[in-house]
This record gives sequence, structure tokens and C-alpha cells, in this order.
Amino acid sequence: MSKDEKDAAAGTPKKKLSKKLLLIIIIAAVVLLGGGGAGAYLMLAGGEKKVEAPVKGEVVALENPLTVNLADGHYLKVGFALQMTEEAAGAEIDPSQAIDLAIGQYTGLEIGELETENGRSKARNELLEKIEKAYNVEGKHLVMGIYFTQFVTQ
Repeated sequence: MSKDEKDAAAGTPKKKLSKKLLLIIIIAAVVLLGGGGAGAYLMLAGGEKKVEAPVKGEVVALENPLTVNLADGHYLKVGFALQMTEEAAGAEIDPSQAIDLAIGQYTGLEIGELETENGRSKARNELLEKIEKAYNVEGKHLVMGIYFTQFVTQ
């Protein structure tokens, strides 16, 4: 036998051993990572708190519509009502803050922004977010929506 044949014969068991070892390491890594991922998923999914949607309560309407100055000499006459939650039952709601937030939200807007459904919806959602932040305090969810009762631009 030549030297190359002896080296080839001697090297074959090492290659088989290293391939088997590599295969075992890969399988172990896959099992550990898969088990760890499944465990993390179950812990995170099980640990989430389910937030219940608030239940609708009474609707508090503003007595008088607001007239707000828009950009370029245009005006907006807007009336709205607050959709309270069931949790707000019996609580005295002062609409002054909601009126102030509405004036701040709409003053100076371009009339073109409010002439489209998307523009009105965007401005309404921004106003609702501000109102919810103002009225939903101390862990109580008092306001859950607003309804326009008038919306006139000129």
C-alpha cells in the first residue's frame, strides 16, 4: 500500500466521526432552539392581558355648535357629542375641555383637508385621541367616541 492509500484509509474514520458529531450538534441545536422558541411563545402569549372593549353608556351632546376659524378666511361650524362608557355612569362630565380641544384641533386647518372623507376622519380621530387622553384618567375609561351632530364649512 502506498502512503496516500494509508492516509486515506486512516482518514476515513475521522471524517465519519466528525460528520456524525456535526450531525448530533446540529440536531441538538435545532431541538434547543425550537424548544426555547416554543417556551418563549407560550410564556408571552399566556402572559398577555386581554383588554375588554368598553361598553357604551350615555351620549353627552354639546348644547351649542362651535364656529372655528379655518385658514384663508374660511369657517367651520361643528357640533359634536361624546359617547361615554358604562363606567362613566353617574360621573359629572364637564364638556369645556372637549370644546377647547376641538377648537385647538380645527383652528387654522385648510378647508381642503376637511372637504374629503379621509380628511374629516383623520381630524376626528386626532380629536378623539386628545379627548380620550383628557377624560380617561385614573384608570377609568370615560369617553370612547365622538359623534358629529353638525359639520359645515364655508
